[in-house]
Amino acid sequence: MGEEGPRFAGTLSGKAVSVADAQGGAELRGDGYGEEAGGSQALAVHEALYLVYRGALEVRRGRRVVGFEELMRSARRRDAGALERFLVYRDLRARGYTVRNGFGFGVDFCVYGRGDYGKKGARHLVFGFSDGARETAGALQEKVAEMIRMGKEPIVAVIDGRGEVIYYKVAPATFPENSARKGASLKGDGPRRRVL
Repeated sequence: MGEEGPRFAGTLSGKAVSVADAQGGAELRGDGYGEEAGGSQALAVHEALYLVYRGALEVRRGRRVVGFEELMRSARRRDAGALERFLVYRDLRARGYTVRNGFGFGVDFCVYGRGDYGKKGARHLVFGFSDGARETAGALQEKVAEMIRMGKEPIVAVIDGRGEVIYYKVAPATFPENSARKGASLKGDGPRRRVL
């Protein structure tokens, strides 16, 4: 934590963390954190974890402070992929991107170009995998095709065994011998640590 302490105070009830302070909620909203709900700013678990990790948010349950480790344990009980989601979210935020929750078909995050949040739509749609996770080519193709139809750039975030995140840009490709078939095969652009 910084010398001044956390800028925001949140309350954990059930599985949600909310910031009731109107000024703090407005600041969080302006930076792309959470959703307004009933006069408070409701944070997704990965958002709350990131803010606690940075020392910007203090979370309480009743009168007791809930630290990062306890919040992560609670998140992992409800969602086996909570740690991986946090690692990708933390990495994207550390790179200076505004990151919002995904909206279906396997998208974990919508990523806005630097300075674009509130002015333009999300440029990238990111979905994460742990190193060694399996995904069928057909399922991946469906996700990517839908993202491209929406005019977005699909990015796969792979979390390696050390917790580092490697990004792969995924694009459709039609191979000459398959040009008579409908649909497209997928090819990655190869490992790129600086796709985003």
